[in-house]
Amino acid sequence: MEEDKAAGVLHSQRALAEVTEMIRTSHLVHKGMVNICHGLYPEPAVLNDMTFGNKIALLSGDYLLANSCMELAALRNQDLVELMSSAVRDLAEGEFVGRRDQQNNPLPSPQGVSDATEDWTLRNVLSAGSLLGKSCQGTLKLAGHGTELQEQGYKFGKHLALAWQACLDLEPFIAGSQYASGSMFNLTSAPVLFHLEHDPSLFTEIDKGVESVQNVDYDKVHSIVSKGPGISQTKQLQKEHSQKAMEVLQVFRESDARTALSNIIVAMGDL
Repeated sequence: MEEDKAAGVLHSQRALAEVTEMIRTSHLVHKGMVNICHGLYPEPAVLNDMTFGNKIALLSGDYLLANSCMELAALRNQDLVELMSSAVRDLAEGEFVGRRDQQNNPLPSPQGVSDATEDWTLRNVLSAGSLLGKSCQGTLKLAGHGTELQEQGYKFGKHLALAWQACLDLEPFIAGSQYASGSMFNLTSAPVLFHLEHDPSLFTEIDKGVESVQNVDYDKVHSIVSKGPGISQTKQLQKEHSQKAMEVLQVFRESDARTALSNIIVAMGDL
């Protein structure tokens, strides 16, 4: 607690950070559930194991989410409860955007339906940007800052999350990456979406994943995307969101916290 005070962090702000982490973790645990299709696991022992795994994922995720709700309620701030509840709603909504295979793995939108940047931004604001943005907004609310500064906090968290997601999307495609032959990666990552906009013929391979993304030849997709313009466009996308986050950061007064956040943004650019 004394360390929090020295760093200018309120106890309620630390509690909100823990709530945010529990919400995020519960969402990831819930996503680990498997859609057990009829006939997919004919052996009773395997079916029982999969069913048990689903029960554990469901209950574990629910437990974390319930605890986050209790911690959030303990802060006794109705506006904050509403704000973070809307972030949970966005996480759920993000799971229904665009095409999905039978296990709810995301697939790119059909050709010509949406712009690559808009599609990527929508998916990732809902699945990551909203939670971090509203958490940052909430910390400023707890500190008693005005609405205008709270909105800047939301923008900072959103752009920081999007910049980080762009970094994660680049990982399988950059030189020196640990990509192993046959490894699966996100088919709605920025490099893939940008390449599809440049070369729609890749949809022929992507569409093999309508029933299951495991039917896609990931080595082929990786090879094609790695040689295309999607990599440079994703790097530019990451740079743009990092710059926007840095610009918002300048609105806040100079402090150790601002310097630390600035260093995080700079470090992302070096990845």
